[in-house]
Amino acid sequence: MRDPALREVYADHAATTPPAPEVVEAMREVLAEGFGNASSVHARGEAARERIEAARDRVAGLIGATPEEIVFTASGSEANNLALKGVLLGAAPERRRLVVSGVEHPSVLETGRHLETRGFPVTIVPVGPEGIVNMEALRAALGPDVALVSVMTANNETGVIQPVAEIAALARAAGARFHTDAVQAAGKIPLSVDTMGADLLSLAGHKFRGPLGAAVLYVRRRTRLVPMVHGGHQERSRRAGTENLPAIVGLGVAAERAARRLASGTPPEVALGARLLAGLLEGVPGAALNGDRQRRLGGIVNVRFAGVDGEAVLHELDRDGITVSTGSACSAASPGPSRVLLSMGLSAEDAQTSVRFSLGETNLDRDIERILQALPPILARLRVLTGEPGRTVQRSA
Repeated sequence: MRDPALREVYADHAATTPPAPEVVEAMREVLAEGFGNASSVHARGEAARERIEAARDRVAGLIGATPEEIVFTASGSEANNLALKGVLLGAAPERRRLVVSGVEHPSVLETGRHLETRGFPVTIVPVGPEGIVNMEALRAALGPDVALVSVMTANNETGVIQPVAEIAALARAAGARFHTDAVQAAGKIPLSVDTMGADLLSLAGHKFRGPLGAAVLYVRRRTRLVPMVHGGHQERSRRAGTENLPAIVGLGVAAERAARRLASGTPPEVALGARLLAGLLEGVPGAALNGDRQRRLGGIVNVRFAGVDGEAVLHELDRDGITVSTGSACSAASPGPSRVLLSMGLSAEDAQTSVRFSLGETNLDRDIERILQALPPILARLRVLTGEPGRTVQRSA
């Protein structure tokens, strides 16, 4: 039973983050007084257009792009759809193949499946047990028929960071474009589209304390992109529709805020994540990390607990006022073990025992203490119920 006197420990920042106060205030001001259609030519419309362009400039600054390369969308999933479909539909007849990794977000993998039904071949490159793309398999997959390679910057379930600059160089050498889903990475680690070699990059504001409903697809100059939404000149005719002014303004504030925060040094949640991981591995029997220990976002800790069901752990922690997840929020309704963990070679049984803790700037030291104190008795109760005291498991490197 949750104690109402206890503060909620929110450890699901990889799903979404609470909007920052200055983001909320900027959006409130637009909703209350600054409303306007940016396509209108009167003063209110021009003011709306100026707000949108200011936000575009702020987002560009977060990833080292130019404002003209920023396309606003409603979600990271839409940005991923636009990147894959937009490039493939505009590709030369001899280049119709898409190459993706096996641990991509559903909005990439499902879009790939859709493209396959339309006659575009898709190659899925495997990852190793640490969750990192098998580079030899990627090299073998590249050829003169590949139009686009799409590999995420950091995985939303494990936090594992991919060698995107190396992947982009291989794609470029094969004459293909490179897209990276940086939705989970933006605001957590520094990003530069030039350093990464990205032709297209997706991000979403609600992952770094911006609002839901505002996201971006970065499109490098001279990259052909067929629009998915027609009927208007917005976003330089790359995405028609009246702009979501309040959300875009909030996204701009969040992007500028995230850039300042990254410039000031390593975010505090990285140290909190290291402390949580150490406490789990050292103090909880049968705990093992999923994914590479070094190449990952420090705030994401995905751990399997031998002998228990991860969803049962989630619900028990929730009763104690601790909010976590068992994987991607976009896959939460899908039954069965995590596709990402299965792709890394985990058995269905081990994947089913996994829980994701994802920390953010609202977390405090005492939150880590709460988690570490709450987990052992919960696991002990669950293991008694299942008759499994906890078997020994091999920990990931």
